[in-house]
Formats: sequence, C-alpha cells, structure tokens
Amino acid sequence: MYLGIEPVLEAGGKVIQLREKDLPARELFDMARWMRDLTNEYHAQLFINDRVDIALAVEADGIHLGRQSMPAYAVRQIAGDRLCIGVSTHSIDEALDAEKDGADFVTLGPVYKTPSKLKFGDPIGIEVLKEVKSRISIPVLAIGGIKQDKVKEVMNAGADGIALISAILESENIKETTEEFLRLLK
Repeated sequence: MYLGIEPVLEAGGKVIQLREKDLPARELFDMARWMRDLTNEYHAQLFINDRVDIALAVEADGIHLGRQSMPAYAVRQIAGDRLCIGVSTHSIDEALDAEKDGADFVTLGPVYKTPSKLKFGDPIGIEVLKEVKSRISIPVLAIGGIKQDKVKEVMNAGADGIALISAILESENIKETTEEFLRLLK
C-alpha cells in the first residue's frame, strides 16, 4: 500500500490525509483502517477526504472537505465534535465561508504553481494568504507548490502550517525530505 506514508511518520509527521477520490467505498474503508492502525502506532492524526461515514467508522481524527463536499455545518451535525473539520479554499471568500460554516481550519491555495492544483487556476500568491490570515480566526494551512525554499515565506506571511503532497511523495528520500520540512517549520 502507500509506501510513502511510513517514512513520513518515521520522520515525525503528525498528520496524514487519505485522499483517494476514485476508490470504491470498500477499498477506501480497508485503506483507511490500515492507515488508522499505522497512524495510531506513530501517534499521528488521520484525516479522511470527504467521506464522513468512513472517517467515523475508522475513528479518524478529522475530515477534509472540498468545493463539492457537503458543508462543514452538515458534517458537524453528523459527527458532532468527533471530527476536526478542514475545508479546502482557494480565495478569501471561500475561506470566510468555510469559517462561517464551522470549519476548524482551512487549507488555502494553491499558493504557488503545482501540477496537482492546476484545475483551480493561477496560484493565489502570498498576498492572498496574508489577507485571509488577517480576516479569519481559524488556522490557515498553505498548500500548493510549497518547496523547502518557500517554507519561510509562507510562514512569514502568517500561515499556521503547510500541507504537502508532491514535495514529499516525489522526493528521492521521503524520510529525509520530511525531516527537513519539519526542521524548517520550527
């Protein structure tokens, strides 16, 4: 299964998101159970993309919602306080709406150009990140094209943290790359 997950956890990664949008429910559930066991072993949090039912069934720590997902307030009605709710946002208005709907945090991006976020249009840049941070009170995680040389810039812009995909999973040594990102975040 996901060969990149364990090196991230070994390096000290504390949050893993299961983001498999095309798997049938049973396969997604089985993968989520496996990931829950692994994240428990490393005392890390597990977030499930979109699927409230699977997140609750495997006792995940949270859920991450996208543009087409059910709204955060509806997830809160279903899950109560059992799940931390993150919402993917791409603009100031979306971040404001997510906070109003009851999100516990937002991911905001893409801050920089990245292949996984091309469908969301041009990168939003650092200035939008700064403005969102000045207008909402929940944590903001920067996402999209964040390489090691950009960590300081996004953190100085007010990000509460970063979310990474390709910068970790496409590296030649996932554990060392994760350790370096974690060092840069301190």
